[in-house]
Amino acid sequence: MLIAGEASGDLLAAELVSALRAQLPDAKFSGAGGAKMSAAGVDLAFDLTEHAVVGFSDVVKNYFKFRRLLNQLLALAIERKPDVVIGVDFGGFNLRFGHAIKEYARNHRSASTPWNPKIVQFVSPQVWASRPGRANRLAADYDLVLSIFPFEKDWYARRVPKLRVEFVGHPMIGRFTNDDLRFTRESAEGASIVNRKSQILLLPGSRESELQRHLPVMLDALKIIHEKLPAAKVKMVLPNDRLLEELIWILAARTSTVVSSDRPIASSVAGMVANDLAKQFLPNFEIQTGNLPEALAQADVAIASTGTVTMECALFGVPTVTLYKTSWFNYEIARRIVTVKWATMPNILANEEVFPEFIQNTATPESVSRAALELLQDESRRAKIKSQLAKIVSSLGEPGAAGRAATAILNLFQ
Repeated sequence: MLIAGEASGDLLAAELVSALRAQLPDAKFSGAGGAKMSAAGVDLAFDLTEHAVVGFSDVVKNYFKFRRLLNQLLALAIERKPDVVIGVDFGGFNLRFGHAIKEYARNHRSASTPWNPKIVQFVSPQVWASRPGRANRLAADYDLVLSIFPFEKDWYARRVPKLRVEFVGHPMIGRFTNDDLRFTRESAEGASIVNRKSQILLLPGSRESELQRHLPVMLDALKIIHEKLPAAKVKMVLPNDRLLEELIWILAARTSTVVSSDRPIASSVAGMVANDLAKQFLPNFEIQTGNLPEALAQADVAIASTGTVTMECALFGVPTVTLYKTSWFNYEIARRIVTVKWATMPNILANEEVFPEFIQNTATPESVSRAALELLQDESRRAKIKSQLAKIVSSLGEPGAAGRAATAILNLFQ
């Protein structure tokens, strides 16, 4: 049984299913996730990726919905009695679900009902960044944590040595071909970046709330950059078509364009409408959904939400300005419980600010545009960042993370 609640986890779970099936062809899979898990052959109770939220206030507002979904999955697990329950990322939900499974198994185990599934978490919750006490909960309930960052195994060993933790490498290593990974686009084209049209990539996030908070900053920053580099090309990539409608309303307001009030906007025309509005905002502005590798391979600089996508920017060697904005309430809570110095994962891995990072009140159009222009115009800074990114990527293990994760899971039964 696999549980994934976000788009990145849905892909990771699908890869894990394929790797498990390669070693155990008759295995059956159920759970909750998204389209990629379904395509991989997982019998989904529902699409959990549609319910992804971020921030303490969103969790509180959706508490009863998540409790209902958790209880629904617990009933499904009790009915089907899987041999192993695997939480894929989505730590807040999955830690509670793993505990609920373990509690039920402890309280109902008998000679006639010996069900005692293995509990696994693939991608460690960021307990090293906030609320480290959650490591004790993992140690009490979980049989295995599959880590994708190299420092995590030692972190757990110092605090909860009885918890089994395996570093399997980062799943993005090996996903892309060498043709995708053009770390030195300037050299390949035989031209300095300052002598051609710059390619700027916008990655505002994967949730509506992130678009609502990040796009105003990004769009105003683009206007400033456009004044300095009017020939620069801009591309925005959204992870799915669901976000196009929110983007359309934001761009319509920025361009004073009247858009039909019919909701939802038909998916067949949403992309066309979004691109028309983008062209009104800036002539060299393009919108696309999906196909992020191609966009990263063409990008000179990215402006991105902190999160999973910054690791993909690192893999493709793209100098990136990162930002994150949330509500005042969520920020004040995070400020009191987060212990790491940065929110951007490449910065955490390097233990220094490789990517310029702007959080909450520091994430202004002026600061973001200034940092982006510096990354576009300072070739020595770009070269240094690319060198730092290559070191970060080299620390993330070899290709085959899903296969190593599958082996570690099956070893629990030997």
